[in-house]
Amino acid sequence: MKAVVMNGVGGWELLEHVERPAPVAGPGQALVEIAYAGVNFMDIGVRQGMAWTETPNPKVLGVEGSGRVLAVGDGVEGFAPGDRVAWVYAPGSYAERIAIPATSLVKVPDAVDDRTAASVMMQGLTASHFATDFYPVQPGDVAFVHAAAGGLGLLLTQIIKLRGGHVIGRVSSEEKVAMAKAAGADHVIVDAEGRFAEEAIRLTGGEGVHVVYDGSGPATFQGSLDVLRRSGTFCWYGPVLGGPGLLDIMSLPKSIKLGYAVFFDHIHTPELLRARAAQVFDWIAEERLEVRIGGVYPLAETAKAHADMESRKTTGKLLLVP
Repeated sequence: MKAVVMNGVGGWELLEHVERPAPVAGPGQALVEIAYAGVNFMDIGVRQGMAWTETPNPKVLGVEGSGRVLAVGDGVEGFAPGDRVAWVYAPGSYAERIAIPATSLVKVPDAVDDRTAASVMMQGLTASHFATDFYPVQPGDVAFVHAAAGGLGLLLTQIIKLRGGHVIGRVSSEEKVAMAKAAGADHVIVDAEGRFAEEAIRLTGGEGVHVVYDGSGPATFQGSLDVLRRSGTFCWYGPVLGGPGLLDIMSLPKSIKLGYAVFFDHIHTPELLRARAAQVFDWIAEERLEVRIGGVYPLAETAKAHADMESRKTTGKLLLVP
């Protein structure tokens, strides 16, 4: 079986396309032939030594994908060979096959293809968490979305619009404006240096936004504070670029609410995972949520996919094809 492993902590050049023993389905597991694997900033964080440090190298990267069940182990109920499935947070997804706990699987409906299913398990469920749970967007709310042309930003913008909100998006270049607007952004600010707050405040008539979603790292933290209105909500996410450093809670302005949105708090049981995924799949089937795939790479070119994602020049979701 072919898989992509990291041979040490550092750059994308440490990724290697290798032959590995084929997995088998143990008790409570399903053996899945992978159709597509999703590429995420989390994978880059693992490669850079920010997570999975307890697992020795070489280790197979990737946590998200879609495929078809080949076999099931003892004790597995609800899944059978031939079922189309998708998953998230299952280590070892950069491979041709994976043995995965059945509790991590969701069934993929006929109306959703494999590419789309693999594209929304991490970013679609995250966007759902942000806009329906962490801060339940209400009609008329104004949201500020960083990286609005990225895979997560495009989905988040659409879900905010589904809930009746307005979106001010931030992108790093003029080339990304049209894509953010196509997803429904009402206004798009081009900014690569964290100087967006003044324009956003102007666009809201001096009031500021109800919620800001910021996964862009320390460079944008102060601007995101500035862009909020009184009692606004700051949704901070994405550990790969680092945090803002120590905070004095008494220095936070305008009675804002600040929190770190954690994916697992949204889907902390298999039942919630399947319910949240079903909602996202329904939106796709109803053509209310469009998934933008920005690049599909052969598994052997995983290093290039990582390099492209780190360059911040990509838009939409990046996928690998085993």
